[in-house]
Amino acid sequence: MHLNITLESMNHRREQITRFTLEIDLAQVSADRAEELARILRYWAGALKHYDLNAAHTEALMDSEYQEVGTWTLA
Repeated sequence: MHLNITLESMNHRREQITRFTLEIDLAQVSADRAEELARILRYWAGALKHYDLNAAHTEALMDSEYQEVGTWTLA
C-alpha cells in the first residue's frame, strides 16, 4: 500500500520547479501507520522552509525507527 501526494504548478516553464511529490510505502512502516504518517507529514511540513524550492531535490522519508519508507521530490 502506497500513499502518493503530488502537487503540480500550473506554470509549465521547465526552468522552474513545478512538481512536489511525496511517496510513502505504508507496508514498510513499522509502527502505527496513522501515527507515522502524521509524524512524517508534520516534520516535512516544517522542514521544507529550509529548502530552495527553485532547485531540484530528493530526500528519503524515515519512520520513527529510522527505516526508509519513502521519498519526497521537487522536480
